[in-house]
Amino acid sequence: MLLRNLWPRLSSAFGVGIIVVSAICASLTMASAEDFITIQSTTSTRDSGLYDFILPVFQKSSGIEVRVVSVGTGQAIKNAADCNGDVLLVHSKPDEEKFVADGFGIKRFDVMYNDFVIVGPKDDPAKINGLKDIELALQNISNSKSFFASRGDDSGTHKAELKLWKLANVDPKPFSGEWYLETGSGMGKTLNVAIGKNAYALTDRSTWAKYGNKQGFVVSVEGLPPLLNQYGVIAVSADKCPNVKTDLAGKFVNWVTSKEGQQAIGEYRIDGEQVFFPNAQNALN
Repeated sequence: MLLRNLWPRLSSAFGVGIIVVSAICASLTMASAEDFITIQSTTSTRDSGLYDFILPVFQKSSGIEVRVVSVGTGQAIKNAADCNGDVLLVHSKPDEEKFVADGFGIKRFDVMYNDFVIVGPKDDPAKINGLKDIELALQNISNSKSFFASRGDDSGTHKAELKLWKLANVDPKPFSGEWYLETGSGMGKTLNVAIGKNAYALTDRSTWAKYGNKQGFVVSVEGLPPLLNQYGVIAVSADKCPNVKTDLAGKFVNWVTSKEGQQAIGEYRIDGEQVFFPNAQNALN
């Protein structure tokens, strides 16, 4: 309003008035355009619809726009280490801790958790439905040579899957292309392969809840401690990435681990089911 009232006097008083006002407006526009951050993120937080639910709450509270790059955890970490983001939100704690130890992140915070599940065909060729032993379940899949679709993409889910095979003392890699099907793709495409091949697959519960092409597939194994899926959030360090928006990134990390952010995460539902459980220590203290 102030600029609008000054406009006639500036423009009539001296010819450079238009240039001055235009420069001011351009400066304000540029400042506004900088009020965004980029999150390098795992795919499950996007594919589940969580970001569509919580990010508008954050933007309304802070005035900061969030732009999400959604890839597998391994690629997200690489992107952040290449200074292509302000915040990292993924689910592979050892890799996240290494990211911080190597100087790329300021500090890692737990933000929420859910769990992984093994899904598979209802006819259950490996006889694993309802088993309460993840090692036995994977051994049954291997021994029966039942198809298993793996992401094979260095994502957080893929990393978790490899740890589970190791726990079961099974190395599926020699059987790649036989019963072990490595897709090199995201969770949605891997689930498509699983259903098309009547194969088992490991998926995070939130993506499975959102997935719309189940075709009679069921959750075969769930609710076991090794299937815990913890998510962490890290602001990228300006020491390694001088152009990072440290202040804005810090505001997002503070918000998502605050009572307000944690409440927003906890309120998200897919068909009435809670699929993410906030557990940030900031909000619990």
